Amino acid sequence: RGGACCAARAASAARAVDWRAMRPPTAPSYLGARTFDNYDLRTLEPYIDWNPYFATWQLRGRYPNKGYPKIFDDERVGAEARRVYDDAQRMLTRIVDGKLLRACATVGFYAAHGVGDDVELYASDADRDARRVLATLRGLRQQTERPDKPVYHAFGDYVAPRDSGVRDYVGLFAVSAGFGVDALVAAYERDHDDYNAILVKALADRLAEALAEKLHHDVRRELWGYARDEALGHDDLLKVRYTGIRPAPGYPSQPDHTEKETLWRVLDAADATGITLTESMAMVPAASVSGIYFANEHAKYFAVGKVAKDQVLDYARRKGVSLADAERWLAPVLGYDDTGDEGAAAAAAAAAKGSQTAWARIF
Repeated sequence: RGGACCAARAASAARAVDWRAMRPPTAPSYLGARTFDNYDLRTLEPYIDWNPYFATWQLRGRYPNKGYPKIFDDERVGAEARRVYDDAQRMLTRIVDGKLLRACATVGFYAAHGVGDDVELYASDADRDARRVLATLRGLRQQTERPDKPVYHAFGDYVAPRDSGVRDYVGLFAVSAGFGVDALVAAYERDHDDYNAILVKALADRLAEALAEKLHHDVRRELWGYARDEALGHDDLLKVRYTGIRPAPGYPSQPDHTEKETLWRVLDAADATGITLTESMAMVPAASVSGIYFANEHAKYFAVGKVAKDQVLDYARRKGVSLADAERWLAPVLGYDDTGDEGAAAAAAAAAKGSQTAWARIF
């Protein structure tokens, strides 16, 4: 791994895209946000990824018995894996039949354009034409130099810029399967039953992720409808063999957790679903998932990796926060140690303005 190149060079190293030569973006079936309350938990069972559940119990099979369901054949952990899985099935039946947990979601679609690393959202196509920006999703670009990496990704690259003449769209979502978890866990803890208390939390996490997977499937085939003919099995979904991605703020493609605030504001997620954010940007209930839908056929998951100070200065300027705040939230990915110096902010802003023409799409 090499060091970090400058932000302008990372941008200019991107490969340009002929947006008009690509398949035109599909307009979603609606614009704005819709709420899906009391989601049927039975419909989520086929979408559950059980591998993280076994990791909760520190059960990991060895090759060739890695992963569900092969883990049941593992000589060391197979029997225990079967036991905790069967317990989960019994608990799942109890939860579903007794309606002990409630799942809900909000999903919104918006007209959008990529602007460098960022994505501008508009409430409607008319607002797009009038340049009335609803919100801006801030992004970060890869900067770590590698001989084998000819391009530097940012999620703003997955949305057509205004000057392309292409009318593009982006989706936002927040889901939870955690309503009711606290009461159920408290009941087990009163009985000193730590095992089932942990099991409920782990199962709620799996259901929340399953709801995110199920909704993304519905988005691709119906709600957005850009992949109506998709016919993929469970393994294909887990291996992300579909078109489009759903990265989450606070994770590798956008490591700044505060970007969740933009999602919550645009979706009105707290009022729509009851899912709230803490001061540390944790979601409550804990068994919740949020993110951004990109439908571009070239969109892929990536890790921003370490970022240099020139990019953090420009990011803070674009986001309208202090350098110290930006560095605090981006601490895990900072590629430098001399934090807190805002003296170069003006110079960085001028440099960023001068390099706007260098920003290009990456694929």
